[in-house]
Amino acid sequence: MDEQVLVATRRSLHAVAESLLAGPQFREHGTIRLRITPGGFGQARGALRVESTDLVDDRGRRVPLRGSVTDLAAAWDIEPGAPAGLYHDHAEFGLGDDLAVDPAAAELLADWYAAGERALRTLAATVSPVLWPEHFDLGIQLEEVNYGVSPGDASSATPYAYVGPWTAREGAFWNTRFGAMRSSEELPDAEAIAAFFAEGRAAARRP
Repeated sequence: MDEQVLVATRRSLHAVAESLLAGPQFREHGTIRLRITPGGFGQARGALRVESTDLVDDRGRRVPLRGSVTDLAAAWDIEPGAPAGLYHDHAEFGLGDDLAVDPAAAELLADWYAAGERALRTLAATVSPVLWPEHFDLGIQLEEVNYGVSPGDASSATPYAYVGPWTAREGAFWNTRFGAMRSSEELPDAEAIAAFFAEGRAAARRP
């Protein structure tokens, strides 16, 4: 997968998640939490979701992710924009910028999220993973440790999984300033991601 295509798709989908799903949901229901859905992601409270390269709802309406966020908002008769006053980091994408959602890249990211969700539910079956619009990562918190998967960000063009203790740990497992991360190339499936999370949980518990 061409990294530029992957990054453009991730940035576009992040903008859709923040400004067309989380923002409108927050203004109506008071929550920014999103969830993983078949082929993509969607609102935790509401009917809108992304499926592959389309924005769809529970009634079967489907609109391609083309044009700008503003264009799509007008097509759905919703107010676009991020949740106001909740966090400082946002999608690196303007409401008037043209979306660039490549089908293969969108499928790759949807598969990564789906694998990450399965791994997180293996780690903690009773905790529901949340897709957060701020950093566009899917995660949970256990025993003051964050576990999750990211589709990529400013520091990594490709997806990765992470374990982030609230208090810094020392040891060979921890390889980043926020804890530990492993690339999607190192973790090819849900089982590998789950094993990484389990190793991280054990490492975080060591004195």
